[in-house]
Amino acid sequence: MIISASRRTDIPAFYGEWFIKRLREKKVFVRNPMNAGQVTELALDPQNIDCIVFWTKNPKNFLQYLDEIDSLGYRYYFQFTLTPYNAALERNVGDKAEIIETFIELSQRIGKERVIWRYDPIIFSETYSLAYHERAFASLCTKLRCYTEKCVISFIDRYGFLEKDFTALKIHELSAAECGLVAKSICKIAEKYTIRVCSCCEKIDLDEYRIARNKCIDDELVNRICGSKLKYRKDAGQRERCRCTASRDIGAYNTCRHNCVYCYAKRGPEKAGYNPDSSELYGPLP
Repeated sequence: MIISASRRTDIPAFYGEWFIKRLREKKVFVRNPMNAGQVTELALDPQNIDCIVFWTKNPKNFLQYLDEIDSLGYRYYFQFTLTPYNAALERNVGDKAEIIETFIELSQRIGKERVIWRYDPIIFSETYSLAYHERAFASLCTKLRCYTEKCVISFIDRYGFLEKDFTALKIHELSAAECGLVAKSICKIAEKYTIRVCSCCEKIDLDEYRIARNKCIDDELVNRICGSKLKYRKDAGQRERCRCTASRDIGAYNTCRHNCVYCYAKRGPEKAGYNPDSSELYGPLP
């Protein structure tokens, strides 16, 4: 089994203490986000967990737990989102220079193949133009070139529950032509720094720009990390265009404190009641 920690929230940034306690107890309870009455217990014995995939914008406070996670016998890699946006879009993400330092520290500690850089989502507005992204992406490449092998990109999607913020900030979805221009520029820049670019769950085919469709939960990388040859099935619970391998997500929506205006996981008011000793991230379970 592969554990996703988590598409629904940033566990490394905000819930490291809760997570390490669940590994120590070797179990976690997960509530179905579409059916709050359905709760599943997942066994977290390291013999049953092939790999853990961490999703984060800032794992600085999580690094303290890596030695213990290693000693317990878990294998893992990180999806690390690092974008050039200011606090108007990413309200509580923090200082980007410090986050770059954390990215480098993490890579030096666990290996660059286990730290996937996400330049995601790509946003166009009056502030963020093609020229802006070209400069920002090149600048980040110069800093991260020795600390990752791959960059995953995606283009902003509009969600009805985010429309008010999108309108206020004049964010617009990119046309196919605009996506092509961005993809062409990013690929050219990334090749200069020997970083491979892949796309996440995109409608348009970017093969002509040498950008392949990505598996964020990646069975090939899992086997590479684990030294195994296991076979996994596609995750039927994700969007049709998603190529991810099947996994079990242990997070909860409306719990990420970054408060990014574009976030699909922000579907209502922030949940209350977090208890690091609870067997569920948010909820009444002990």
